[in-house]
Amino acid sequence: MNPIRFAPLALIALAACAPEPPSPAPQPAPQAPQLSARVKAIYSQMEDDGRTIPAVDPKLLSEEKARQEVDYWTDEPPGTIVVDPWARKLYLVQKNNRALRYTVAVGEDGRGFSGEGHIPYQRDWPSWTPTRSMIKEDPELYGPVKDGLEGGLDNPLGARALYLHRGNKDTLYRIHGTMDDSSIGKATSAGCIRLFNQDIIDLADRVRSGTHVVVLTRAESGKGTVPPGQPLPPVPYTPKDFPQTTGDDT
Repeated sequence: MNPIRFAPLALIALAACAPEPPSPAPQPAPQAPQLSARVKAIYSQMEDDGRTIPAVDPKLLSEEKARQEVDYWTDEPPGTIVVDPWARKLYLVQKNNRALRYTVAVGEDGRGFSGEGHIPYQRDWPSWTPTRSMIKEDPELYGPVKDGLEGGLDNPLGARALYLHRGNKDTLYRIHGTMDDSSIGKATSAGCIRLFNQDIIDLADRVRSGTHVVVLTRAESGKGTVPPGQPLPPVPYTPKDFPQTTGDDT
């Protein structure tokens, strides 16, 4: 996730010289959606390993976006994680055609990987190191942290990270928390699969070493959300949201 950049002083000065446009009529402040007590409790402020995770802004939440148990038809055994990058959802398979559903944000790396793997380990408050290509493209931004950034509330990996391997090889695909709650439910320009910190802590508590992971392709998006034999729902994306990618960066 790229941090916000401030406009150079020269641009600010030029803007100050421009005539001010007429002031628009005042608009009412946006109202936060009505949320159940359950959702408010799930995404409230919490303490973890000596750190205070802020509550998620209610404006960024909805009943549909909140983690919840849903119907889910799959042959995968309970405990399997199924990631649908195109629908921005992650499912933890339960018994009796049910699953826990989490809303996620998806970066380019998350759209460049599909297939199966397993999670040999996870990390609490993991450190993060920018890729070589990120440093090359923006040495001013990423150069100062080229040797890594310690875990914390300002770390792009958030409170937990689950590391996906194929065989003994790290795929560089991560399921992790975020420092940017506003990104959840969206397609983003960087990163893999990210969740609210409250959600990644919940998911990580349910995951064990060796957990099987399935990442759906675009053609498979929506698989499991309807009973067998029914057509898959339309993929909720536009091409500009999901540029073509060649795979995970190394």
